[in-house]
Amino acid sequence: MFLPEFSQFSALATAITSVTSVLLLLAVSRQLWALRWSITRDRDNKLPLPNGSMGWPLIGETFHWLFQGSNFHVSRREKYGNVFKTHLLGQPLIRVTGAENIRKILLGEHSLVCTQWPQSARIILGPNTLVNSIGDLHKQKRKILLKVFSRAALETYIPRLQDVVRTEIAKWCSKPGSVNVFGAAKALTFRIAVRVLLGLSMGDADVEHLSKIFEELMNNLFSLPIDVSFSGLRKGIKAREKLHAFMEKIIAEKLQNQRCDGNDAFDYILSSAKENGHTLTVQELKEAAVELIFAAHSTTASASTSLILQLLKHPSVVEKARHELEAHGLRRDSSFSRPYLSLKKLNQLRYLDCIVKEVLRFLPPVSGGYRTALQTFELDGYQIPKGWSVMYSIRDTHETAAVYQSPEAFDPDRFGSGREESRIGRFNYVPFGGGVRSCIGRELAQIILKTLAIELLCTAEWRLATQTFPKMQTVPIVHPVNGLHVYFDFVNSGKTLPESQSECI
Repeated sequence: MFLPEFSQFSALATAITSVTSVLLLLAVSRQLWALRWSITRDRDNKLPLPNGSMGWPLIGETFHWLFQGSNFHVSRREKYGNVFKTHLLGQPLIRVTGAENIRKILLGEHSLVCTQWPQSARIILGPNTLVNSIGDLHKQKRKILLKVFSRAALETYIPRLQDVVRTEIAKWCSKPGSVNVFGAAKALTFRIAVRVLLGLSMGDADVEHLSKIFEELMNNLFSLPIDVSFSGLRKGIKAREKLHAFMEKIIAEKLQNQRCDGNDAFDYILSSAKENGHTLTVQELKEAAVELIFAAHSTTASASTSLILQLLKHPSVVEKARHELEAHGLRRDSSFSRPYLSLKKLNQLRYLDCIVKEVLRFLPPVSGGYRTALQTFELDGYQIPKGWSVMYSIRDTHETAAVYQSPEAFDPDRFGSGREESRIGRFNYVPFGGGVRSCIGRELAQIILKTLAIELLCTAEWRLATQTFPKMQTVPIVHPVNGLHVYFDFVNSGKTLPESQSECI
């Protein structure tokens, strides 16, 4: 009669033993994983490794990073300080915050560090693209692209850029319901990349098709470096192959009719390569085309969304900006009859420049840049071992820099001539990175943001379509978690937009 009770007790004991064994195995494996990386420290350097956690075997803290977003870095910075170690996307990583710390990294390019994007990004974009190239190859590619973003080239882009912006805003204002701004901004910046930079004359259907393929590439750019049929890496590679196949046909047609007369970025690439004694292969042109879209698309869409979000939140900023535009002859109307902009006109709009700078300080599109240590060096009292990955933090540096008064507040006037913050120092404000790898297209990005702001301020009215402003996710770029839904309409249309129930912050 006691056998059933004994059997139940035995089963319970077995279950407890099994669970205990699994937990013990996990604890031991985690300790061994941490030990595996601690022994890679440079024994000839007496400084310790930075504090931090290496997470779990193989996956490290990747899933924590993906799910927590910016909170991941904030929580660990608060716990471990401005320099801490972790393991993300298959690589041991040291995360760095603070102007002096990132100054050493950005000015140490080619001596202390060299560029290193996550392995998945290197595979998908290609090892010979500008972002992944090093040494003489990087210098050669950067030299070619300098002409693409020269003042003369930027001046030629503006009319077509303005046409694309106007066309997209007209779509937003004509839509009967609300617009998801982040999705609309991605469509806008993709069309800018395709039609203004690449100079490709394609119908809307082809642009939409190409956009979906590119979105698949971007969605899998930062994935675990595991190349199996169902992995994100494999999806990203397939998307790249489709893009290259599509581009090859377009490039062949363009080369056949190419006069290199500076109509678009592709023309400038070809003419600049020729001037520098370098003949670009079709493969190099395909990679350059995808990289141009990559450079002009997601980060600019993120910044455009952040710009509209801050205009929604701060009506006083909108009013002040409109006064400036009117003072410079940029009147408000929905006819798009205003003359085309110029670099001279854009440079005269000082407050608009402050708005764009503050958007990029407050919500920089990317959180930082990746490097690999070429030699062991010291940073903030710790050793950075040779071969380890280093990520310098843009967002955290902006948030913690002592030079900013109330850095948690959105305040374009901080960049006005009357404020001390307008002289912030070189490495307290780094939305485009710094050193020899600073973003080569930074001026174009700011022109896009200014053009978008001008056309919106002069052409449209807008209201938030939801009761509250969305939460912002920071991985892999800043974007609203569930979209930013907004009602747009032309100025003086006579229509009353639905009232937002949210409060301006």
